[in-house]
Amino acid sequence: MTDSSGDTESPRRPLRADAQRNEDKVLEAAAAAFAREGAGASVKDIARAAGVGVGTLYRRFPSKELLIAAIYRHEVQRLCEAAPHLAATQAPVDALRTWMERFIDFMAAKDGMADALRVVLTDDSERLHTRTLLADAIEYLLDRDGDPALARPEVEAQDVLMALGGISLMAANEDRRDLASRLIDLLLHGTVATG
Repeated sequence: MTDSSGDTESPRRPLRADAQRNEDKVLEAAAAAFAREGAGASVKDIARAAGVGVGTLYRRFPSKELLIAAIYRHEVQRLCEAAPHLAATQAPVDALRTWMERFIDFMAAKDGMADALRVVLTDDSERLHTRTLLADAIEYLLDRDGDPALARPEVEAQDVLMALGGISLMAANEDRRDLASRLIDLLLHGTVATG
């Protein structure tokens, strides 16, 4: 993988458990701050919300751009990892609805970082890889244990993902999170097999 300057990134070494917890707290606090305040969110406020010092944050993420790229990757990973957990703990339609709602929240956080992400994530292959990961998570929820009974036979995970992307755009343009939930209900009616 390459960074925004075109240099190849070295693979990350695994962090100690306490350092990983601190990084997760930073990424969660930063995602919330960027969703609320956009790319102008204060790094000092993010560190305070995460319960770490600014120096700790800067040692791990020397620039705001690197922090934003890490948030994006972390949130994609969390969203994808949620699919098996939701499938194991909720009824099929409820699991799919919960995942869709989380996707909308992910997109809201991403929109808050949009300008910075355009600079950081210049690699089309990363965007395509993200789309594939998200579509795979949807496919997992649509086809649990090889039982495709949840979805209509013509429904494809990529189409559901594209529809969710459209819903997030409309809700953001209207500045109405409740609209996204209503449109998710319509999408579910078109996705889920009846009878």
